[in-house]
Amino acid sequence: MSRYLTLSALAVLFLFPLVWSGYASLEEPSNYLEMARFGEGLGTYATNSVLVSVMTVAGTLVVSALGGYGFARFDFPGKNLLFLATLAILMVPYATILIPLYVLLGYLGLQNSLVGLSLVFVMFQLPFALFMMRNAFEALPRELEEAALVDGCGTFRAFARILLHAVRPALITVGLFAFLASWNDFFAPLILLNDGASFTLPVAVVSMTQQTFGAIDYGMLQAGVMVMAFPCLILFIVLQRHYVRGFMSGALRG
Repeated sequence: MSRYLTLSALAVLFLFPLVWSGYASLEEPSNYLEMARFGEGLGTYATNSVLVSVMTVAGTLVVSALGGYGFARFDFPGKNLLFLATLAILMVPYATILIPLYVLLGYLGLQNSLVGLSLVFVMFQLPFALFMMRNAFEALPRELEEAALVDGCGTFRAFARILLHAVRPALITVGLFAFLASWNDFFAPLILLNDGASFTLPVAVVSMTQQTFGAIDYGMLQAGVMVMAFPCLILFIVLQRHYVRGFMSGALRG
């Protein structure tokens, strides 16, 4: 009984800020109308965020799945050193390399670009994603892959048709983390984007709420919080079962 009371109390504690934000945003329904008409329009900013998130998730899944499979199944010189070097990205403070990345994107012609921003997000997601996928592939019995090869599948065909399906929970976990990071991040878009038409939702919401003499429109801010939180809540609810299985099967191994 005490366990259920504790879990209920924790649920209320974590849900209260969201419920309070929803209530505050609805005190003045005009907040949502003002958001929709601000600048380039809420639809433009939401579309930018969706595009960045989709490109980040796709890039992270492709690179981490191939890389995780390679680290788990093949031996090559410098394998462990390369894996540790990838994990070492986690040790670099996030904010310290955004300016060098901004300069690098300029050389590549990707400054003020949603594609360039997505590549930056993919880079920051790779350490966690590779760790998850390598452990997920290592958890699979090699007999599964050997049976596919005996049946006539090539290495890539066995990887695409059998192994990827077997590590689907880990793929969903990696994709969900990549989506949340790219959807909610404020600092990287603020530094890497300088055109209002390219702003993502976090940057746009902050711009919307700034009033005269630095005052903040808290009603509109709460409306922006609800708009940004809604897709995250839906994904967590829909993918919760796979998300938990992905952590249990991959992240806790090794």
